[in-house]
Amino acid sequence: MKLLFDQNISYRLVRKVFSAFPESAQVKEMGLYDKSDIDIWEYAKAEGYTIVTFDTDFYDYANLYGHPPKIIWLRVGNTSTDKLAEFLLRKSDIIRSFIENIEYRDIACLEL
Repeated sequence: MKLLFDQNISYRLVRKVFSAFPESAQVKEMGLYDKSDIDIWEYAKAEGYTIVTFDTDFYDYANLYGHPPKIIWLRVGNTSTDKLAEFLLRKSDIIRSFIENIEYRDIACLEL
């Protein structure tokens, strides 16, 4: 399962959630740090990532352009990287179902 964490999410999260999401990356690691949201969207689409973000921009793109990529829109507020990692690990089954389950193929955004 390939998650691409937006630039407003710490790169440190990648290793903290590795056990559940081993193919994850952060935009900075992929050379996308100063790229536009549409560039990140296109990269995620081409490389098979699901974008994880706090921003509404990707949700808006999903409404305009459909998917892929799928979006996980985090609505947990300001929190530490450790707390965010714990949250994502607790929600790993829901995230996995959203990305992999054929039942959810028409759903572009998971709001957590």
